[in-house]
Amino acid sequence: MPTLVGKEVGNTGLGLMRLTLPGANIPDEQIFALLKAALNAGVNCWNGADFYGTPTNNSLHLLARYFTAYPEDAEKVVICIKSGVADMRTFAMDSSPDSVRKFVANANSILGGKKKIDIFGMGRVDQKVPLKDTLETLAQLVSEGAIGGIQLSEVGSDTIRRAVSITKIDMVEAEVSLWAPEILSNGVAATCDELNIPIIAHTPLGAGMLTGNIKSVDDMAPNDYHRFFPRFQPENFSKNIDLVNELTKLAEVKKCTTAQLALSWVRLQSRKAGVPPLIPVFGARTPERVAENTKDVDLTDEDLKEIEGILASFPVAGARYPPPAMKLVEY
Repeated sequence: MPTLVGKEVGNTGLGLMRLTLPGANIPDEQIFALLKAALNAGVNCWNGADFYGTPTNNSLHLLARYFTAYPEDAEKVVICIKSGVADMRTFAMDSSPDSVRKFVANANSILGGKKKIDIFGMGRVDQKVPLKDTLETLAQLVSEGAIGGIQLSEVGSDTIRRAVSITKIDMVEAEVSLWAPEILSNGVAATCDELNIPIIAHTPLGAGMLTGNIKSVDDMAPNDYHRFFPRFQPENFSKNIDLVNELTKLAEVKKCTTAQLALSWVRLQSRKAGVPPLIPVFGARTPERVAENTKDVDLTDEDLKEIEGILASFPVAGARYPPPAMKLVEY
C-alpha cells in the first residue's frame, strides 16, 4: 500500500470539494454516511482545502464536524489541505510567510484539536513570493507540530527539484486523468518517482466528464464552476464528448462504468517504470458511488493499447483551466 507521511493509505482517495461548495446543500447526515463508507472501503486519504466552500463552511468545518461525531476515526484518516488563495475571483495567491502561518493557524483553529492536519500546502506556487520563503515557513510549522507534512500542487519538475533542496516534500498534487495525462510525459511523474514522492491525482474523472453521465453542460450542477472551463465550452465540448463516447464503448465491453474504467487506468499507471504511487481522489455524494469508484477493472495490455489509440484519435480540446488560472500552473 502507498504511504503518506508514514501512514498507509488506500490506492484511491476521496476529494471533498463538491461537498461544501456554495449551493451544494448536502446535509451532514448524508455526508457522514459517505465518509464512513469511504473509510470502510479503505479510502482513508481525504483531500480538501480552506477554499472549497466559504470562510464559514469549507472542508475544514466539515472535517471538524465529522471528527466531533466520530473521534475514533481521526487517526484512521490522512487529510491533505490546500490553502493560500487570497481571492478566488482573480485567482490571487498569498504565500508570504506571515500569511502561511495565518492560514495554518486558522485551519487548526477550525479543526479545534479534533484532527491534526497530516499534509498542508499552497494551492499553487505564489509567483510574487520566493518559493524558499514559503517552504521554509511550512518546514518550521512541521517542526513546531502545527502540520505533519508539506505538499506542492500543480508544479513542474524543476520546481519539485528546487523544493526538495529546501525541505522535505511529502506529496505532489497534480491533475491526472484520461484527458489530463501530461505528468506521465513531462517529467513530473518521473521526478517524483526518483525522489520517492507520492502523487495525489485530482480530478481523475475530468470534473465528471469521464463518468459518461454528462451529455451537455446542462447536466452539470449549477454550482459547478467547471462548466465555465474551456473544455466545457461549446466549441470544445462536442469534440470532447466524442472521446468520452469511445471510452464508454470500451467500458461496455469490459462490463464496467466509464468512471471505473477511468479510475482503474489512473491506478494502473503506478505499475509503470518511472511512475511513483499515484492515488486518484474522486468526488462522491453517496455510499453507492464510493462502492462503484473503488472497484478495480482488470485492464489488459490490449485494453491499454486500445485506450492509447482512443486518446490519440480523439485529442482533448481546450485548456485545463481558464487563462487567469492557467498562469498559476506550470504545464
